[in-house]
Amino acid sequence: MAKHGKKYLAAIAKYDKNTNHEPRQALELVKETSYANFDGTVEVHLHTALDPRQADQQIRDVVVLPNGLGKTVRVLVFAQGEGAVQANAGGADVVADTDEIIARIQGGWTDFDVAIATPDMMGRVGRLGRIHGPRA
Repeated sequence: MAKHGKKYLAAIAKYDKNTNHEPRQALELVKETSYANFDGTVEVHLHTALDPRQADQQIRDVVVLPNGLGKTVRVLVFAQGEGAVQANAGGADVVADTDEIIARIQGGWTDFDVAIATPDMMGRVGRLGRIHGPRA
């Protein structure tokens, strides 16, 4: 049998293989028994009764981390009229409702991470494909 260190043996003593834990309790146990000097990763494996070959039985979701990802995303929205008002209310960083911003982008301005366009602006935005295409 392989020899283990004191920290490993202390961590393994706190864990019982035969006990099922609630997710919150399991994460607390993971934090408590971690003996590494760095922030480790945690994998979650779930057993479900779903058949992944069936299109209507797939699990798809998004998890919002409590502290974010550490990077703020700058959003540019191409919209006019009511769409521009909604984009401003929704927190868009830049709303391109005039040809002035489109000209700036054609001139090389790319100080944004994500660009979204409403259908009525697609005719103007399509011209920017040569600039945005290589960035993607």
